[in-house]
Amino acid sequence: MAPGRASHECEFTKHTTHEHKFYHTDILLNQIASSPKQKKLKVNNELIIDVQENEVKIALLEDKKLASYHSENRESENKYAVANIYLGKVKKLMPGLNAAFIDVGYDKGAFLHYQDLGRGYRSTQRFLRNVLMEGSRAPKVQDVELDPILEKNGDIKDVLAPGQEILVQIEKEPISTKGPRLTAEITIAGRFLVLVPLSDKVFVSQKIKSNAERRRIKEILSKCLPKNFGCIARTMSEGKEEADFKEELENLVGKWENMVANLSKEDLPKLVLKEMDSVTGLLRDTLSPDYDSIVVNDKDVYNEVINYVNQIAPEKKEIVQYYQDDIPLFDFYKVTKQIKSSFGRTVVFKNSAYLVIEQTEALMVIDVNSGNRSKSSNDQETNALEVNLAAADEIARQLRLRDIGGIVVIDFIDMAKGENRVALYDRMRQNMARDKARHNILPLSKFCLMQITRHRVRPVTNIKTEEVCPTCHGTGKSQPTILFEHEIEEKIRYVKEEKKITDFTIFVHPYVYTYLNDGFFFNSLKWKWRRKYCKFNMLKNEDFGMLQYKFFDKNGAEINLNPDKEDLPEEDLNEECQDNGKKGK
Repeated sequence: MAPGRASHECEFTKHTTHEHKFYHTDILLNQIASSPKQKKLKVNNELIIDVQENEVKIALLEDKKLASYHSENRESENKYAVANIYLGKVKKLMPGLNAAFIDVGYDKGAFLHYQDLGRGYRSTQRFLRNVLMEGSRAPKVQDVELDPILEKNGDIKDVLAPGQEILVQIEKEPISTKGPRLTAEITIAGRFLVLVPLSDKVFVSQKIKSNAERRRIKEILSKCLPKNFGCIARTMSEGKEEADFKEELENLVGKWENMVANLSKEDLPKLVLKEMDSVTGLLRDTLSPDYDSIVVNDKDVYNEVINYVNQIAPEKKEIVQYYQDDIPLFDFYKVTKQIKSSFGRTVVFKNSAYLVIEQTEALMVIDVNSGNRSKSSNDQETNALEVNLAAADEIARQLRLRDIGGIVVIDFIDMAKGENRVALYDRMRQNMARDKARHNILPLSKFCLMQITRHRVRPVTNIKTEEVCPTCHGTGKSQPTILFEHEIEEKIRYVKEEKKITDFTIFVHPYVYTYLNDGFFFNSLKWKWRRKYCKFNMLKNEDFGMLQYKFFDKNGAEINLNPDKEDLPEEDLNEECQDNGKKGK
C-alpha cells in the first residue's frame, strides 16, 4: 500500500503454517487429548468490506483465512430478510398441518405454524386490533393488561381466520421453491439485548455460564424494563453496566413505538420494520474485542461504519480503516483467490486430499477423499485418521462459509479403531464450537458416516467458480494469441488519441501483467507503450479471465473501448442489445 493512501496504516504479518508429520496413531490421539488444556492462541480477525457500484461483498478473515462471506446486491433490496416485520393477512388455513399461509407480498404464501404463534400471541393480536381500529388513541403497551398465554397444543383454526390481519416476522428467508417461514412472536434485536414486546419474561443467553453474572443481569433488566416488555440478554451483555442496558432499551423501545405509529390497514400486506443492512447487522451481531481491523473501500460506507461503531463500541473506532489503494481490495487481501478455491464442487484442503460437496433436494452430502498419498510411510489407519482430522477442520469452515443448513451427511474415510472414530467426533465438536448457528452433531456410525443438522435461515451461499471464456465467449474460437498485445496497444492509442484521455489505468490478468512487464525495466512492453503514448498505469486483477482487460479513467469510471457504439443514442443502443439477444437465441 502506498504511503499516505489509507486512513490508518496497516501492519501485514506473515503467518507460517507448520505442518506436522505424524508417524503413529497414538501421537495423534495424545495431541487431540491434550489440545484443550493448551493455551488458546489468539485468532487475528479482519472484516473486509468491498463496495462496488452494484454490490457489497463482506469477507471475514481469521488468521488471513476466509471464514465467512456474504454478498448483497445494492440495487435489488432483499425485502424478505430474516427479522423483517410485516403486517400481513391470513391467506389460507391448513388444519392438517396445524398451520396457515400468510400473505406478506411474496409470490408464494409465507408459512406460519401454530407453535410459531408464540406464548404472547393473544396479547399481541388484541393490541394490534386496538391500534388498527383506534390509531393514535389506542393505549400503549405499558397501559394494557396481558392476556393468558397461548395453549401449547392448540388448533390453528381456533385462533386464526382467513382475511385476518396479523403481525409477523421473517424467521427463514425464501429457500428454493419455498416461501418465507414466519413467527408471530415479534422481537427487535440490539447489540446486547433482544426486546420482546407484550411479554413479562427475562431470559439470559445460555452461553453466559456464570450463575452470579446471570443473576446480576436479570436483576438489572427487571428494574430497567418498561411494563409489558420482556427481553433476552445476548452473550455480549456479559459484563455490561446498567447504563448500557438503559441506553439500548431506550433505542429498541423507540423502534417499536415508531413501528406501531405507522400501523394501518392501508396497502396490506406491507413491511413495517426493516432489519439493518448486511454491513451494520453483521457489526451489531459479531463486533467484539477480537476484531483487529475493519477495512472499507468506499467513503460513504466507511463513514456509516465509523458512526455505528462509535455508537456501539467507541473503543473500537480506531480499527476501522479506509482503503484507497489502486489494487482491488479483495485482491490485496487474497480474498478473491480463496473464494475461487473454496466454493467449487471439489475443495482441496491438505496434501492433495479433497472434499466433494453435493447438494441434493433433501440434504447436503460431503465425501472425503485422500487423494494421492501413495508415498506416505504411515499405515492405512494412521493415514485415514490424519486425512479425516484435516477434513473435519475444513468441513467446519465450509459449513460457516457457505452457510450450509439442514441435514449434512459426511462420508469420512473408513477407520477400524473405535478410539479413532471418537477422536474424529471430538475434533468436529471442537471445530463447530465457534459456529453461532444452532447445530447438532451425531457420533460416527460403523460405516464412518457423520450426520450434522445446522439451523438454516437463508439459502446456501453458492458461487459459480467456472468462468465463460472472456476471449471466445463460449464459442471455442478466438483470435491468435500473438495479436493480443497489438490489440491492447491499439486500445491505448484509441484512448489517448481519439478520446483524449491521458490519465488512465489498465486492469489485466496477473499472467498478462507479468508478460507485459517482462524484460529489463524500460525494455518491457508496458514501458515502450508509456514512452510512445502516455504515462498510463497498469494493475493486476485476479478476478479477470486470461485475456480480459478493462480501462478506467482517473475517477474510476470504466472507459468505453468500442467506438462503434460510442455515440449511439440510448434508444438505439437498447434496440441493438435486444437484437443481439435475439440472434444469440
